[in-house]
Amino acid sequence: MVVTLRAEGGRRGAVAVWTIGGAVALWPSRFQAIEGPQDALTLFGFGSVLALPAVLVGLYLRGLDDTRLRSVAAARRSQRLELAHDLHDFVAHDVSGMVAQAQAGMVLAASDPVRAAALFERIEQAGLQALASLDRTVHLLRSEDADGPERGPQPGLAELAELTERFADSGGVTVRLDAPAEEPGIPREVAATAYRVVVEALTNVRRHAPAARVVEVRVRREGRRLTVRVRDDGGRPPQPSGPRRGGSGLVGLAARVEALGGTLVSGREGGGWQVAVVMPLKAW
Repeated sequence: MVVTLRAEGGRRGAVAVWTIGGAVALWPSRFQAIEGPQDALTLFGFGSVLALPAVLVGLYLRGLDDTRLRSVAAARRSQRLELAHDLHDFVAHDVSGMVAQAQAGMVLAASDPVRAAALFERIEQAGLQALASLDRTVHLLRSEDADGPERGPQPGLAELAELTERFADSGGVTVRLDAPAEEPGIPREVAATAYRVVVEALTNVRRHAPAARVVEVRVRREGRRLTVRVRDDGGRPPQPSGPRRGGSGLVGLAARVEALGGTLVSGREGGGWQVAVVMPLKAW
């Protein structure tokens, strides 16, 4: 009865449990003759009491299994949402760089074919990198394994130099990076989130501030917290325009930063735009 309640559901499970329960309830009749309705009711009640612990144990184990399955489904959904955010953060950054380089290449094609050819080579590299990210993400999303295939380590503070260099090479923007190449004691989750904040901020600069000429990226450990600031000069004097509005990238990152106990603030700063993040390092 325990095995049936735990493993089988629906009509088949109900029929099997009723059959086994009836057999258990009538089992005492092997040792005492049934002479009337009162004896039958007594024996059935005694047998039902014997079956009750098995019913409770089977239902309890079935509840544990259902809870585990729901937890696995929730974890799988959370992982797929995280992969979707990765797809936005990294692929959108590469595609934005490709668009900027293609625009510059069209201008240089007639006047400076050598530089134009170099730009087109960078476009090819960025395209291959974006395709690799797409292939990896689709492969992970199609996986039926609860834990998914092995994912490579997420980029962190050590990869910021390469990221800013690629961004500077993709257009006429000077990136001033002030960040440690490697900071011991920074939790992996915090370092990965800091990297994604810089990716999203640079992507928004490419999309919404094409006239920007200088972008400052500053990452510092200040006591028991990590601060990340990305600010562009806007490329023009301040104007009385509305706030710059991007996609869902900053919204998703704000939720991730808040989950780590930090804060994300973005807004106009002088003639440009600033994204500022503070994340605590305690309790990790």
